[in-house]
Order: sequence, then structure tokens, then C-alpha cells
Amino acid sequence: MTTGVWPGEHEPLGATFDGAGTNFAIASHPATKVELCLFDEGGGETRIELPESTAYVHHGYLPGIQPGQRYGYRVHGPWDLGAGHRCNPAKLLLDPYAKAIEGRVRWHPAAYGHDQDHPDRPDHRDSAPYVPRSVVVSPYFEWGDDRPPRTPLHRSVIYETHVKGLTMTHPDVPERLRGTYAGLAHPAVIDYLLDLGVTAIELLPVHQFIADQFAVDRGLTNYWGYSSIGFLAPHNAYSSTGDRGEQVREFKAMVKSLHEAGLEIILDVVYNHTAEGNHLGPTLSMKGIDNFFYYRLHPDDRRYYMDYTGTGNTMDMRSPDVLKLVMDSLRYWITEMHVDGFRFDLASALAREEHAVDRLSSFFDLVHQDPIVNRVKLIAEPWDVGEGGYQLGNFPPLWSEWNGKYRDKVRDYWRGTPGTVARFATRFAGSADLYGHSDRRTTASINFITAHDGFPMADLVAYNHKHNEANGEDNRDGESHNRSWNSGVEGPTTDPEIVETRKARQRAMLATLLLSQGVPMLLGGDERGRTQGGNNNAYCQDNEISWYDWSTGDDDLLALTRRLIALRKDHPVFQRRRWFDGEVRPETGLPDIEWFRSDGRVMTGHDWTTADGALVAFLHGQGLVSTGPRAEQIVDDDFLVLFNPRPTVGSFIVPAVLAPGLWRIVLDTDPTKPRDGLVAGGEQMDLAPWSVVLLQRPNDELSDGRDRRRSPGADPA
Repeated sequence: MTTGVWPGEHEPLGATFDGAGTNFAIASHPATKVELCLFDEGGGETRIELPESTAYVHHGYLPGIQPGQRYGYRVHGPWDLGAGHRCNPAKLLLDPYAKAIEGRVRWHPAAYGHDQDHPDRPDHRDSAPYVPRSVVVSPYFEWGDDRPPRTPLHRSVIYETHVKGLTMTHPDVPERLRGTYAGLAHPAVIDYLLDLGVTAIELLPVHQFIADQFAVDRGLTNYWGYSSIGFLAPHNAYSSTGDRGEQVREFKAMVKSLHEAGLEIILDVVYNHTAEGNHLGPTLSMKGIDNFFYYRLHPDDRRYYMDYTGTGNTMDMRSPDVLKLVMDSLRYWITEMHVDGFRFDLASALAREEHAVDRLSSFFDLVHQDPIVNRVKLIAEPWDVGEGGYQLGNFPPLWSEWNGKYRDKVRDYWRGTPGTVARFATRFAGSADLYGHSDRRTTASINFITAHDGFPMADLVAYNHKHNEANGEDNRDGESHNRSWNSGVEGPTTDPEIVETRKARQRAMLATLLLSQGVPMLLGGDERGRTQGGNNNAYCQDNEISWYDWSTGDDDLLALTRRLIALRKDHPVFQRRRWFDGEVRPETGLPDIEWFRSDGRVMTGHDWTTADGALVAFLHGQGLVSTGPRAEQIVDDDFLVLFNPRPTVGSFIVPAVLAPGLWRIVLDTDPTKPRDGLVAGGEQMDLAPWSVVLLQRPNDELSDGRDRRRSPGADPA
């Protein structure tokens, strides 16, 4: 190990290997001295003062330092809580720009920068034996001809999943690869995803994260990963080959394999807070480097933190250093790791200026003008836990949003909640009331019914109440208002009527999700009937509660999901880029959308408030227009979607006012019904309880001599 140090460069930040040595650069405004700490194979530490400081960046270049070298920093400077400074050189700190991290936190009082008995005083014990190390990595990787699939957003079907949970029990994945990046890239897993038909996987956080002490003390862990400590480092525990930089190569190999299969990868990223918590949390990285500039401190007392995230701290997106870190991280994952998009956790917290959420904040300005970041998929979780944090529908035009109102209204509709018909129709049609402004398109709505946070779909129909006892918080954690219905009995049952009701409702919700306008996001495992046993907050359950059980599954549900995704892909009418307008198309005399009652009559204003839930949607396949420089008219078939959200058989009359022609039954969510056959306008159809039926009519069956005028009616969307 060399100890000779050259001045080096202040950019780029982090540890940058150039083939002959490594440049180290770290930003800290309050630091009076920064020591680079190098660790040998035996754990011995060598401290080297960085010799230069440029614009508050402390830097130095060390010849001979190779990839795999473990390092950290000790920052000398003020311990002045009143001014927001928490420098403590007794604490070994992770590089915020580390591209790989070795090890994990071993919870010991030394991992905290403050004296736990006297929080205003520094703790002088050395934390090095108890905290992870940053690692120098090689930037070189043979990408070959890797190219992102670039699936248009309107044609995307997103599959939300977890690196570990997806593969931990998969029988065709070798045991040594299960729960890892390599396991996710295994041909058996990729083939399953391709057979299902999804176009993108959205991974729960893979930025390096830690297991919080409060979970570890209960014998649990941080399974979901929403406790980041390294924004450029892939989580080391998901590597099958090692954590001295091997995790970077393995992640890149996973992305390359997914791209070769035509699958995109979207990362769930947590830039709103870090694992360092509040004033009583550990000192692992940014808190000891530049607490004042990284975190939002309370304006009246800088000992404390503003908490818009529910985790104890909030990153200060008003700070140039934080904005630079986040943008550098995003660009790194796009350019060096080749990912295709991001879902931003608690994105409202990223838009807070002085206090309120500002859709024109510095962060959104930077994203909008960045020629690398603005070209990938950008998805916001459009809320945080602070005042005014619920910002659904208010994000800028480049962004898509998790549509929480879609989730809520679809759940309500399929549990039989009265008075939900109009809002259900609006959500099914793309939620124009939320996104039909500021030049936003249907793709602004990421439609989901279930996600990692909450019940999976099988539990949504089997539990009225959360059952989170295994989390060790006396069932106090997790959402209490789930808009779920247990179908008659709480939890497992062998009652055949209740079992069938649960299956029927799952099938109906999946059909709704995959036939709605907008971008569908399927929670991984819902296509197989995966259950968490009523746990709706499994963030700490790294076990069978969260892992996929590949030994069981609902084959009918899986086959239906595949069929629905295939129908969606095959027909542009389910993937519209533009909003429905309800206007009659001159060439056909038909509107692009129409809503009918179960008796075949057009819905009127009164019907939207008095209907019993049964509903029919007509989707016109002519008049579709693509957007872009080569816009063209697209002609698709017409479809009728029949919804029966009732516990009894529903009698429907196929609307007769839509022009003559026979309709073909292409899908019935009741597996006992035939999935073919023809019906004519005015003919009666009986729908099973809790079911959806899809009818298709080729447009070439329209007779030019017939009257196709639109019947009077209203379109709630």
C-alpha cells in the first residue's frame, strides 16, 4: 500500500481509478482537515491527510491504489450543534460517492457520533470496528452492444419486485445465486418474466442500505431497503460473488442480461432521506461530513431535523451539494449502470423549497434540462408525510406518478362500495381529471391496485384488518384503512363459496388493471396469488412472509394475467397516448368512448349517482392517432368491457346503438365460462358475480349504410 499522496483533482467527487492510481475527493464546508483512511487485508488502518482543498472539496491522488481497496474518511472540524455541525474524527465515515461498500453496521454505541447519555456531547470512541468501508471500484466492464430497450411508456407493463424475494425459493435457480443480482438474471427467471409479458421490472431499493438498529434489536432486518446510505453503490448483500466491487460487476451483468431479453430495469430510489436518522441516529456518512448542508435542520434549533419523510431526517434539496449528489447519482446509474428509469420514493420531499412543495423547484428544473436524466422513465411517488405533501397530479410534464386515487377507487369498486361508479369509470379511462393538463398524457398515470407497501392482492380479498404481529410492534405499524374486504371470513378458509369469491375478485381486479388507460404496474406475485398472511407492512420480514413461494400458485390466475397482458399489447385501443374526448368520429359516427348501463342504455348524469355498480365501457378502435414527427392514424378493433362488481349473477344487454355487427367473446374472468362465441347487439349476457367480460368487434364489420350516430349521454372521464 502506498502512502505517497499527490494533490489530485477536486472533480469528480468520490474515488476514481484511472488505471494507475486513484483520485479521492470529498466535499465538506466545515472541515478543517480530512483524513483518508486506507484499510489493509488484516484490517489495519493508515490515515493520510488529503493535501488540497478546492471550493470546499478536499482531494488527493494516490498512485498504485487499485480496485478493491477499502477506505473511509475522518473529518476534523466543529462539533457545534447550534450551528448544525457534527464533525467528529473518531467516526469513520462512508464516502457519499462510494461506488461500492463492504460490510454492514454492527450496532454498538461507537456507531453514534453523540454520547447516548448526553446527546449534546460528542462520543470519542472509534467507530471503525463497527461500520462498513467504502471500496474503490474499476469502471471497466464489457458491455458489448448493450442497448436499452426503450419501450415507449404507453406500451409498458411494469412488474414491481424485489431482488431477493423473487428468487429465494425458485427451484430452477441454483441455491448459491438465489436472492442475488445473478439470480434475478438467471434464464429461468427471465423466461418467466418474458412469458408473463411484462416489459420492465421495477426493483425495490438497491442503493446500499442498512438494517436499522430498532429492527435488528427485535431480531428483524430492513428487507425493503428504504434506508439508503450509498446513492451510487449497489447493495452488497445482493451479490453472489463478493462485496469488494464484485457487486458492481454483477449488477451490470444483470442489466445486460435483462436488456438482451428486451426487459427494462427501473430502480426505486430513496433520495429524500438517509439511514442516519434524527439527532439520536448514527453517524455513518453525511452527518459527520457536512450535516448542515446535507440535511434540512430545524430553523429554530439546528440540533434537530425537519422530518418530511417519517424517518427522522430529510435531505435538503435546496443545497447545491445535495442537488449535485442526486444528479450525479442519477447520471451514474444511467450512463455506467445502464438502468432505464427511476421511481422516486416520497418525491414530494424532493420538491420542498422553504417549506411548501414547489413543482418548479430546483430539482425539477435540473431534471428537466439534463440531457441524460430527462430521457429515461421518471416516476414519482407523489406524496410525503409533511404538511401539503399530497401532490397527486401536480408533477411536471416529464413525470409519471403512482396514481393513489386509481388504487383506492378500483379497490372500492371491487369490494362493492356504493357510489363509486363515476370515479371508477374516470380512473379506468386514464384519470384525465388529474393529468389532462400541462400537456400531460395518459402515461402520466401509473395505475396500480397493490404495491410492496400494503396487502398483496390475495390478502386484499382475504383480510379486513392488518395482521402485523410478526413485526414486533403490537400490530400498531402499517396502514389501518386498506379498502380491503375479506369476502366473508378473516384469513384462510376452506369454504368453497368464499374461496371462489376471493379468486373471482382477484381476477376482476387484474382485468381492470391491465385494460385501463395509463401504465399498469403489477405487484410481483399477484399473478400467482401470493400472500403475506395478512401482513401489510412486511418491510422487516426477510423470510417466507415476503419471499415468493414458487411451489404453489394459482395457475388459472397466472394464465389470465398472461392473456390480459397479451391483449393489451396487441391492441392500441388499450394503450392510448391521447385522452378520450367523447366526440363522434365523422368517419364512423361513433365516439371514442361511451358508457352504458347493464340494460344497454347510455349512462346519463343521474345514472352516475344511482347505478348499482354494473357498467359497460365501449372503446372505439378507429380515430386513434399516434404522436410524434410521424403521426399517423391507427385503426384497431372496437371493444366492450362489461363489469359486474356484484355478488350475484348480472344480466347485461349488449348495447344495440353502436351499429350492427356481432361481438366476439375474447375474455371472461370466470374460468368456467367459454372464452369464445358470438353475441349481437340487444342480446342478453349473464355475467358471473365479481367478473369482467371483454367483447371484440373488428372494425371492418361496420356497415357504411347504417346509422352510427351517438346516443345522448355523458362521459365522466
